[in-house]
Amino acid sequence: MAAIEKISVALPADMLDLVKQAVRSGNYATTSEVIREALREWKGRRETREETIAEVRRLVQEGLDSGRWQPLDTAEIKREGRRRLARMKGAKGQRSR
Repeated sequence: MAAIEKISVALPADMLDLVKQAVRSGNYATTSEVIREALREWKGRRETREETIAEVRRLVQEGLDSGRWQPLDTAEIKREGRRRLARMKGAKGQRSR
């Protein structure tokens, strides 16, 4: 573990009660352990968020780089979906015979 430096942290009463309860429950030996775990989880969430933002940016750029957009023919998309569904239902009916 890295060198430890003591700091003072002010918490609202409800948060302090949660920390103390975690220690009383036996899940943690000290309040410092509770805070360290909370900070590790916070760090992990921030890293995941940054990775997600980077992926969204990459996908947006990929979309922009893919060329001009074209309007979708929603009626044709629905017709194709219905055709596929009918084929799937037909295939299921043939297997159960």
